[in-house]
Amino acid sequence: MILEVAILDVKPEMCGEFESVFRRALSIIASMKGYVSHELQRCLEKPSRYILLVRWNTLEDHTIGFRQSKEYLEWKRLLHHFYDPFPTVDHYESIIRFPE
Repeated sequence: MILEVAILDVKPEMCGEFESVFRRALSIIASMKGYVSHELQRCLEKPSRYILLVRWNTLEDHTIGFRQSKEYLEWKRLLHHFYDPFPTVDHYESIIRFPE
């Protein structure tokens, strides 16, 4: 399993709208092949910063299956105008997990 980690800096005046639109956009990502789960968390020290954690079966499920899909175009239309700067996205694989 792959963990996608995206740091989302949202324009401060748009946080409420972002959270509302994100709730609507969940069904897009959740419908994709290889999607396992996700969580969106807000930073306590900087309330306009969020972290999006998405679990995918494979890296390609995200980078090709989702990012190159027509569904991604709708995701992008709904969410990308909230970010400043544009998010950084990294992918991680589990090395040590406790408890197993």
